[in-house]
Amino acid sequence: MYRDRITVEVIRNALIYVSEEMGIALRNTAYSPNIRDRLDHTCAVLTFNGELVAQAEHIPVHIGSMAVGVKNTLEYLDKEGVELGKGDIVIVNDPYIAGTHLNDITLVKPVYWGNRIIGLVANKAHHVDIGGSVPGSIGGDVETLMDEGIVIKPSKLVEEGVFNKALVESLAGRVRTPRYLKGDLMAQVAALHLGEKRILELVEKYGVEAFIESMMETLDYIERYTVNRVRNLGVYGRYTAIDHMELPGEELANINVAVEISREKIDIDFHGSSGEVPYPVNAVYGVTVAASTYALKSVIDPDMPINHGFYRIVDIKADKGSIVNPIPPSPVSGGNVETTQRIADVVFKALAEAYPDRVPAASCGTMNNIMIGGIDNTWAFYETIGGGSGGRPGLDGVDGIHTNMTNTLNTPIEVVEREYPILFLRYELRPDSCGAGEYRGGLGITRAFKVREPAILTIMAERVKLRPWGLRGGLEGLPGNHYIVRRGGETVILPSKATVRLEPGDEVYINTPGGGGYGIPSKREINMIRNDLEEGKITIEYVRKYYGDVSLV
Repeated sequence: MYRDRITVEVIRNALIYVSEEMGIALRNTAYSPNIRDRLDHTCAVLTFNGELVAQAEHIPVHIGSMAVGVKNTLEYLDKEGVELGKGDIVIVNDPYIAGTHLNDITLVKPVYWGNRIIGLVANKAHHVDIGGSVPGSIGGDVETLMDEGIVIKPSKLVEEGVFNKALVESLAGRVRTPRYLKGDLMAQVAALHLGEKRILELVEKYGVEAFIESMMETLDYIERYTVNRVRNLGVYGRYTAIDHMELPGEELANINVAVEISREKIDIDFHGSSGEVPYPVNAVYGVTVAASTYALKSVIDPDMPINHGFYRIVDIKADKGSIVNPIPPSPVSGGNVETTQRIADVVFKALAEAYPDRVPAASCGTMNNIMIGGIDNTWAFYETIGGGSGGRPGLDGVDGIHTNMTNTLNTPIEVVEREYPILFLRYELRPDSCGAGEYRGGLGITRAFKVREPAILTIMAERVKLRPWGLRGGLEGLPGNHYIVRRGGETVILPSKATVRLEPGDEVYINTPGGGGYGIPSKREINMIRNDLEEGKITIEYVRKYYGDVSLV
């Protein structure tokens, strides 16, 4: 153990802020609304061998996969005989290496002190389009990874400080939004330069040995803390659960999990889950790690700092060739945004048996991904839409929020209407969508718009057939309900995953799921029912259906 605890704590917290400051720089210099306004990016600091040391409070699916993706990238470079030199920056988006999906481009930069690598700075940002068969690059009728867009193996975007302009132009020439891609890549590079600068300032102040030893002690501390926290909770055993993904038609895919908790280790095993499918909902191993550890940490200690020390005691197994650990070139674009939510749900469900007073009911269980682009391939828009979170011990769920594996903002309507041929019609909470309970689930959202020119719409969502589950007697939340009203008046109901053509004047209505309820509905306090009714969150019909003939006078 490093003896100077004060220095360790100063450096540990400084590195967390370095990650946060990198994120601010990335946001402030990005071009696309998806990164600039929705904050769909993540920054981190790692050891020289790719172990996660510090992270910003950004996107859970990015953060958790970073622990896998950077190590994979380093191993790939080593196998190819490529050295990371001073001033180099590596780019990668191959999901089977970087750990999410093609839209997420990861950049990694070594930090040198003299001739010695003392750490790495990295970021991951969701680019609005990366080519492929549909605008936005997620979903569509694809059967292989190559149909989803450009696959970038680990390559040097910058070598000895010199930008590889030919590579950037090559990538930009194969996407629908070249201006966004170029601008967002430059923003990612700028953020890494800032992170490197701040780390070197720390080394200048405290010395290189103190800096490295503090990073190592930070990892050791979280390992010890996690073990002690599990022991203090005093729950051991094997806990199982099953949940499902909605596939095209009536088909479902199951996700099975077994969580085994002991005094020294936690094993999470997805054996028995469905095999990989010929649809873009397979989740690469990095996604499975991210969702599993997110759920586990949230229950064990939501306030605990996280780094690679946590991963030393958590072992995640997923059979090769399964929906939660596919084999290339299976398509995976939706696995990062939808299957990740279901993985988190099923781990939460298993942990609810172990820690019944620490787990909420199911959230909306989907990121409600919307992709729209011109049929001339000159523009593309992407966003996720929030829903309701699950009711919790002692508290209602949160209304209209991005839940679990996403942590983005909404895209401001003014920004969308300024940059795209889209006009918004409605943006509001969805009454009666909450699961009833002693503590109700959160409300979903209705977001509706019309297009002003011909376009291609893709929706990648979940919880349209299967409702978000309740806990401890709480009831299910309302499922999603999405449809198009054609200019001539025809209504077209959309499944959870679809790609359709829109004509000018067509209206799109996205109604997202509410969260599940927690606790028996009959135990809900009258004042809480009355407040929901007065605020328009529920109707009198909802009260009569779920709470009975209660007096609201």
